[in-house]
Amino acid sequence: MAEAPTITWGGKSGKEYKYWIYDIGTTFTEVPGNYVFAKKAETGKFRPIYAGETEDLSARFDNHHKMPCIKENGATHICVHRNDDGEKARKAEEQDIIAQWHPICND
Repeated sequence: MAEAPTITWGGKSGKEYKYWIYDIGTTFTEVPGNYVFAKKAETGKFRPIYAGETEDLSARFDNHHKMPCIKENGATHICVHRNDDGEKARKAEEQDIIAQWHPICND
């Protein structure tokens, strides 16, 4: 099985975060992490639709409270990375990405 492609999301702070890109519907192991639902444009570039954090990436994303907005805005992929640095660090990363990109479903 080939390793998933990656994307780097830059935060407003200037920090860069490496994420792995998966199709929506992919199942994950029970680990803490950050995630970005994104839409892939015809140019191949991704636009973030929603950024979040969780203590358990294996939780079902179809029950996500923002899923109607995420689907309505055409998200095609979910970008994730494991983050074992605790809730405070995950929330800081989430806010850094939101401040830089202003994903439509985070409003």
